[in-house]
Amino acid sequence: MGDDDVVMSDEIHPFTVHVSDDEIADLRDRLARTRWPEAEPVDDWTQGIPLSYVQELCAYWATEYDWRRFEAAVNAYDNFITEIDGVDIHFMHVRSPHAEATPMVLTHGWPGSVAEFMAVLDPLTNPTEHGGAADDAFHLVVPSLPGYGWSGKPTTPGHGVDWIATAWDTLMARLGYETYVAQGGDWGGAVTTAIGAQALGRVQAIHTNMPIARPDPNNMDDLDETEHAALAAMTYYNDWDSGYSKQQSTRPQTLGYGLVDSPAGQAAWIAEKMWAWTDNDGHPESALTRDQILDNISIYWFNAAAASSGRLYWESFAKFGAGTVEIPTGCSLFPKEIIKSSRRWAAGRYLDIRYWNELDAGGHFAAWEVPDVFVDELRAAFRALL
Repeated sequence: MGDDDVVMSDEIHPFTVHVSDDEIADLRDRLARTRWPEAEPVDDWTQGIPLSYVQELCAYWATEYDWRRFEAAVNAYDNFITEIDGVDIHFMHVRSPHAEATPMVLTHGWPGSVAEFMAVLDPLTNPTEHGGAADDAFHLVVPSLPGYGWSGKPTTPGHGVDWIATAWDTLMARLGYETYVAQGGDWGGAVTTAIGAQALGRVQAIHTNMPIARPDPNNMDDLDETEHAALAAMTYYNDWDSGYSKQQSTRPQTLGYGLVDSPAGQAAWIAEKMWAWTDNDGHPESALTRDQILDNISIYWFNAAAASSGRLYWESFAKFGAGTVEIPTGCSLFPKEIIKSSRRWAAGRYLDIRYWNELDAGGHFAAWEVPDVFVDELRAAFRALL
């Protein structure tokens, strides 16, 4: 984001995503000069993302990957910047051709971005062209979290999940939406849950594909199959999959020096999660294409967002499961989600669950991995919620 794009008022300004030729050349030069570690002494991913795959991914990034293709795809939609409480917020605003469409704010998480939603924008906004009815239409507002993507990087503490939830309500009001619904997973799920908990008067209902709810101590002696699986998944996450969150929630600044300086490091840090958190056959590119993976990594790289995105963990990770939601809620659970819940547990936090569905395929990045299923879930959920 250049100086010309800085917003100093409450006005909404059109925004065009553009990375200079010099920045692309710098990326390729840095990739060519990468100093690699030795290969891992195991034949799997137990010590982290394998050297051979990172080298393959980075070679493609340097020589064949076409950022301009993705840049044009994002710019095919209306993008804007608006300042909220001193922070510039980037968002895509994709209006439906159906005037009575339901406004929805759609929020990504880490290590995601607006790239997660590219395949669902048209089906959600123009359902009559994508197997749905006019009543299924949404006007979409898709922001980049503060410190992520093309949004500004907060220079003071205090921009955690609760602040973001209030900011999104301000954004929807600023766009003229008197009522709206909210959806998200990962940090987007935390923000969406906070929007529901705050219930500032405009939000009608929420949907999340990662409901976060603590086990009920009163029924720990009477766990069902889903709850046993959820506890096992949490144990695995704590023991083997949560190192990134510990680093980002305690020392995001320290982490940032290496990742902002090394594109290979940034790629490895994110691409490992494309393997760990997707519903794949052992290789991340069975769930997402190589270009999709690099579209997302490139957003982090070109915006130097490693430290600024990690700060959300420092701000809010300890409060990830806080807040009770009384407004109508829908939940879609995908089998390879990293943090699982049962409906019984979720009902202790989301007090008016009107839609609950457990799917057969898909993972943490549901809109990205199984966009058709994700679209069907949102249509079905909000039919039940509104």
